[in-house]
Amino acid sequence: MTSTEATTATAYTGAQDLRAFLRAHGPGQAADVLTVAQEIEGEDVAALVMELAGRGRADLLVCPRVEGLGTTLITNVFASRDRIARLLGTDRAGLHRAYQAASARRQEPRVVADGPVLDVVEEGDAVDLGTLPLIRHFASDRAPYITSGIITAEAPPGTPGRAGNLSYHRSMVHSRTELATSLHSRGHLWQLLRLAEERGEVLPVAMVIGAHPLFLLAASARVGPDVDERTIAGGLFGAPLDVVRTPRRGIRVPAGAEIVLEGFIDPGRRAAEGPFGEFSGYSSDRSTNNVLTVETVLRRRDALLLDVVGGNTAEHLNLARLPREAEMADQLRRRFPEVTALHYPTSGTHFHAYVALRQARPGQARQVMLALLGWDPYLKTVVAVDEDVDVTRDADVLWATAAHLQPHRDVFVVDGLPGSPLDPSSTTDGTTSRMALDATRGPGFHGVRIRVEPRRMETARRLLDGDAPRG
Repeated sequence: MTSTEATTATAYTGAQDLRAFLRAHGPGQAADVLTVAQEIEGEDVAALVMELAGRGRADLLVCPRVEGLGTTLITNVFASRDRIARLLGTDRAGLHRAYQAASARRQEPRVVADGPVLDVVEEGDAVDLGTLPLIRHFASDRAPYITSGIITAEAPPGTPGRAGNLSYHRSMVHSRTELATSLHSRGHLWQLLRLAEERGEVLPVAMVIGAHPLFLLAASARVGPDVDERTIAGGLFGAPLDVVRTPRRGIRVPAGAEIVLEGFIDPGRRAAEGPFGEFSGYSSDRSTNNVLTVETVLRRRDALLLDVVGGNTAEHLNLARLPREAEMADQLRRRFPEVTALHYPTSGTHFHAYVALRQARPGQARQVMLALLGWDPYLKTVVAVDEDVDVTRDADVLWATAAHLQPHRDVFVVDGLPGSPLDPSSTTDGTTSRMALDATRGPGFHGVRIRVEPRRMETARRLLDGDAPRG
């Protein structure tokens, strides 16, 4: 316990766990939840999610009977932007601003004495990762994977500019007490591991599997190494995150988590893992091949499995890109008030972005795109459109590109920039080129968009839905 924290006597209320979210989400949201009563196999889960997406649906999926799992599986939570917006008390249009405002109201975690995650504590010979509820998502995956696991670490004592960290890392069971994992983001956890290596030490960590969706969203935040994502969770909740300390390593984890694995990463240990279905749509075997040794398993007695279907699914992409979108939208609007909307389409994985603006002078769209390509290292292509184009619809952006863009004049490319390590097209040294397409009308454009009155569209919808008399 640090000198600035105190363990409160207040009991954990349960308001910040997955069960609270599911209870609150039920009433009035029945059309948003699909419960699969039949027994299914693990790989059926990903197939269900992909088939729903193909039908234009983003149901929260509840699967109480997955073969060999022994518990209920919950997935596709983040597939719907409307669902995420409701978590933040807003609608889809206000999602970026609501996320930025809430995440800025950071609050330090509150350490409580007990919580449901401490219902069952297994140590030593009792640890057997083979009993974890895991599924294989894709036929191309090497093994069943933990896909929602958030590795949690504390800041090393006496290291200026360093805070604790939450981050996602795919993991598979390597042995009875070990997980093979990849830190391929080379982010803050990787840096903490390097600091531990310099001191000749292992890095104490805990992996959280299953918690309230706002905690999962906070773990995706894009912040500096001096910001602990647990404080962002407090901002999203509007109250301090209730945490307990793990028994051996004292790492602060959500008191209402479903499962927590406590242990350490040894900088010198390696184990093969992958391929695994990544956001690019390919099964990737690019990995740092790190090993997480588990010393303690903490879990609720009736622990649920909160799963995230990987690959280029809407859930996998939304979970990572919404904080990125919100940050980029905020930066763009601060510098360029003419920007009206920003969207990272599912079709472009993390590599495409569409930006809409009211262009006040020639060259402004180009300037906005240059800023966006410079700020976000994952982006390879940005398309700028006018404010009356719906950037959430690929078809509308493609229409604007077809109608307004002259390639010799409106396209430019910058090369030799660092890119994503999981980009299958990147060069061997990890660099990429980036392209900007100006699909705005530009000055001196002559033409008026065709228009259909809203009441006519409403009539058309009623006719097609069978609610209007047929002649």
